[in-house]
Amino acid sequence: MDARVTWDKDLQFVGVSDSAFPVRMDSKSSSQTGAGPVELTLMALAGCTAMDVISILLKKRQQVAEFHVDARAERATDYPTVITAAALEYVVSGHGIEEAALLRAIDLSVKQYCPVHAMLTKAFPISLKYSIFESDPDGGRRVVSQGTYSPAPFGNAED
Repeated sequence: MDARVTWDKDLQFVGVSDSAFPVRMDSKSSSQTGAGPVELTLMALAGCTAMDVISILLKKRQQVAEFHVDARAERATDYPTVITAAALEYVVSGHGIEEAALLRAIDLSVKQYCPVHAMLTKAFPISLKYSIFESDPDGGRRVVSQGTYSPAPFGNAED
């Protein structure tokens, strides 16, 4: 994998990697025409695991209507202001979403598939929560289940 980050002006840069999709980056002290590098790290974490989880839920034939991952990070107050902890919440809405299916999807993502999680969990703790909502016919939704994901020891999860 290769990438190039090219200066545009001020503290604005455009990054391009092998996929050839440009990503605009900027600094909070600049005109904010793009996300900052640390923000992109948090988005990469949420995006990586979200792709795994939705893929697994769909393969398990879960009737997902909406899905997102909320991510929050704490940062050091002194330079370099690294991420010191992160929290993710998987939020799934649909019909008859099985809690066991969601937990298995999260488990596979964080233990086996998501390289961003695997890298970043070595740098700071990442807590994981989930919420499952049942979609109502009138467009509303109600909470079915909420909880905290705690990984089982490797090798004990069933497929």
